[in-house]
Amino acid sequence: MPKLALIATVEVAPEKRDQVQSLLSAHGARSLRDEPGTLHFEILVPREDAAKLLIYEVYQDDAAFEAHRNARSIAQFREESAGLGVKISATRCTPAA
Repeated sequence: MPKLALIATVEVAPEKRDQVQSLLSAHGARSLRDEPGTLHFEILVPREDAAKLLIYEVYQDDAAFEAHRNARSIAQFREESAGLGVKISATRCTPAA
């Protein structure tokens, strides 16, 4: 099965962006450390839109992404970011060879 790349857009109030970025950074570090199928987790900060963060993630395959979605780290991120008005949408991609 091919690798799965994910491009996620995180919408948040501009005054909460730094706080959410910090929580996402901790989540990414945990994911890379604790989830063998998580290969890459990078946060991108748009220069012209203070209400968004982007995340570029790569997983070994779809099963690794499902393991990530059900792992403790994402639950922890959701708990920690509750009340911050975070909205996340994502596009699943297959990396080109």
